[in-house]
Amino acid sequence: MLNTEKGNLTTITEFILVGFGNIPELQPLLFLLFLMIYIVTLTGNFLIILLVVADHHLRTPMYFFLANLSCLEICYSSIFLPKMLVNLLSGERSISVSGCIAQFYFFGSFVSVETYFLAAMSYDRYLAICRPLNYASIMNRKLCFQLMAVGWINALVGDSIVVFMLVQLDFCGPNVIDHYFCDLILIEKLSCSDISLIQIVTSVLPFIYIVTPFLLTVTSYVCIITTVLKIPSAIGRQKAFLTCSSHLTVVCIFYGSLIIVYMLPDTPTLRDLNKVFSLFYTILNPLINPLIYSLRNKEVHKALKTICSKLANHARNQLNSTLSFAFFQPAS
Repeated sequence: MLNTEKGNLTTITEFILVGFGNIPELQPLLFLLFLMIYIVTLTGNFLIILLVVADHHLRTPMYFFLANLSCLEICYSSIFLPKMLVNLLSGERSISVSGCIAQFYFFGSFVSVETYFLAAMSYDRYLAICRPLNYASIMNRKLCFQLMAVGWINALVGDSIVVFMLVQLDFCGPNVIDHYFCDLILIEKLSCSDISLIQIVTSVLPFIYIVTPFLLTVTSYVCIITTVLKIPSAIGRQKAFLTCSSHLTVVCIFYGSLIIVYMLPDTPTLRDLNKVFSLFYTILNPLINPLIYSLRNKEVHKALKTICSKLANHARNQLNSTLSFAFFQPAS
């Protein structure tokens, strides 16, 4: 660990991410597990993006949002998993202060963006179920791009304010973070500067970037459920509910894990449990999102079969042309 002198204080330039290093006998197994999760996460989300881009039947607002969510999940999982894999493989657990703050910036920004994406997708489902006659005129391409742009810009600007305040802090020791990533609360605890201002700011921002999108999502689903219950036929109610069941599942997992993690008291006995629940929204959520949206989605199944069929036909034609060229090439 490198230190620099600042007045009479020793300023820390590196943190130690404990991660799951307190169980060394499981390091090889954890490395293989997280490597597999990362590969499947990238593959699943890239596949969703490919299907939405390649199949014109999926070029609707809902799948536009889903493709953007998959792109976000790729970025999101790449914040944590590469660093975790390097730490598990090498045993090196240090991270620079600037690297730690940068990790928090992207983590906080992507969490905020995801809350806006989920709110936009719930609004899309609200229009499709509660106001189907006005759906096409309201949820047009311009509004879709505006909703995505608002989510990205607001999140990146808001977290930039927090990061600007974090880089002003001094860290004099200790330098151990008992987690696998740099969370804001843990960084604040290691500072020897006055953090009262940043605590005020970070107590207000969640209402803008998490609570408000959450309330919008809940409001959309209250309206959706009310409308679905008014449908006279059981088949109609089931069909309407299936159009939003995948998104509702993702919303419950995402917000449920966030609430559990940040509502648990910070005690030594619950710290490991906090790590486990944190895995849900940081690592497992990007993994299961494409699975949830594709397993029960007939349109995604159809698009996947179409793409596979086209690829198989292209490969067959290429093979036939190669064989024809080889067998009918005139002898010299």
